[in-house]
Amino acid sequence: MALRTLISNKTLGLGLGFRHARSLQTFSLPDLPYDYGALEPAISGEIMKIHHQKHHQTYITNYNKALEQLDEAMAKGDSPKVVHLQSAIKFNGGGHINHSVFWKNLKPVNEGGGEPPHGALGWAIDTDFGSMETLVQKMNSEGAALQGSGWVWLALDKEVKKVKVETTANQDPLVTKGANLVPLLGIDVWEHAYYLQYKNVRPDYLKNIWKVMNWKYASEVYEKEIA
Repeated sequence: MALRTLISNKTLGLGLGFRHARSLQTFSLPDLPYDYGALEPAISGEIMKIHHQKHHQTYITNYNKALEQLDEAMAKGDSPKVVHLQSAIKFNGGGHINHSVFWKNLKPVNEGGGEPPHGALGWAIDTDFGSMETLVQKMNSEGAALQGSGWVWLALDKEVKKVKVETTANQDPLVTKGANLVPLLGIDVWEHAYYLQYKNVRPDYLKNIWKVMNWKYASEVYEKEIA
């Protein structure tokens, strides 16, 4: 996740003319490692462009705004405002976190997208789910059944060293289900991720997204976390 640092000067109200410089980190839209049309026909270039430039950017814009407001509220000691901002930070910050993972989870077919995992992650999937086919069926089933909007995840539970399937509502990041959970793969099941191409047939979207899944990335995260 790209970020930049803004330096703001705050004058302490002590009558001493002392200026305290501090930094506020804000976030910016990460570049995609592939062209918008590179995932076709699984995901159209039009969807990818709108999803990245419009939806993800909106989450970032609103996240930065909420962080700036939080910074001001903290400086003023405005506890009610601090509490009020938590929902906006969770929603928009979660949107940024989730989409930053999502883009890395995808890869064009001609660059290895869709190739199943081997090595440690492949063994873990076979051990914990029985087979890759069983895992895909479970994620597709839970993603299709998720009411409203949200995400379906393949996660590593660091405490028990097992991989599991989790779902989160809206833009809740996986960490809201437990600090021990590390996202390996996340599939966005908000309608903005598929509606222009698949209309209201979410199961077709879930079936086809596996054709461009970046298992190499998931394997790298898994091996790093269990090391």
